[in-house]
Amino acid sequence: MVGLAMAGINRNAAQLLATIVGNKKVGQYHQILISVGELVAQCKPGNFVAISVGGPNSKMVLRRAFAISRTTTSPQFGGAIELIVAPHGSGSSWLCGLTEGEQIDITLPLGTAFGIPTTSVNALLVGGGYGSAPLFGLAEVLKERGCRVDMLLGASTGAKIYAPLEGKRSVNSLRIFTEDGSMGETGRITAPIAQLVSELQIDVIYSCGPMAMLKAISEILNGGDVVHQCAVEEAMACGIGICMTCVLPVKDEAGRISNLRSCIDGPVMDGAAIEWDLVGKTLVL
Repeated sequence: MVGLAMAGINRNAAQLLATIVGNKKVGQYHQILISVGELVAQCKPGNFVAISVGGPNSKMVLRRAFAISRTTTSPQFGGAIELIVAPHGSGSSWLCGLTEGEQIDITLPLGTAFGIPTTSVNALLVGGGYGSAPLFGLAEVLKERGCRVDMLLGASTGAKIYAPLEGKRSVNSLRIFTEDGSMGETGRITAPIAQLVSELQIDVIYSCGPMAMLKAISEILNGGDVVHQCAVEEAMACGIGICMTCVLPVKDEAGRISNLRSCIDGPVMDGAAIEWDLVGKTLVL
């Protein structure tokens, strides 16, 4: 097994009014840059933020959770985080419509971060759709640690692949899979994983994307010694562990299954510990 140093949970989180310093449309998505000052040092790949959306008169009382894709520091606006947002619902559409200089009520950093290897290892990053965005910042951290980093990006169609050229610059190799064949290779992103694990002697897989993809990766790795750290995509109503709406069935070392909150015990979890066949079902404790 690979030694991984896991981050603390919400220990350094804070709520603040933060300023939008950039909002650029990238394909179907928006690349939003938010100034957060010194808090940027506490934001790690895998962490997320919770944003109050809709403005002061909004009827949307629940915050929306968004994954941090990467962090940056500059003399112009200090520490900042980058979010990749798809304008699907009313909350995300509101956020994508903000302009530079506007402020948002944000809480960060939240949740567990990806565990970073204490030694150089061979890592495979697997991302589905715009859920792959946090993997680009993670790739940079892993490369700084001397790791070999290979990446798979996949989606139903090429338009849903986020920043393929940026991904190519971040890693040793990149392969793209689309189900309709409109970009890269035709097929599902999980198809080459077993072969790549063997050929590249993969030690750890980091994944972000749809739950079905995360489950498929875990099944491929079942019984092996490859670590699978996956950022789960469960709907979060509060983001801070109060409401219990984002629970997942997770097995501990003794084999006991508990409902764990993906906003507190995740979003990054050990894929081998999640009872994927029980996800979405009532667990009687």
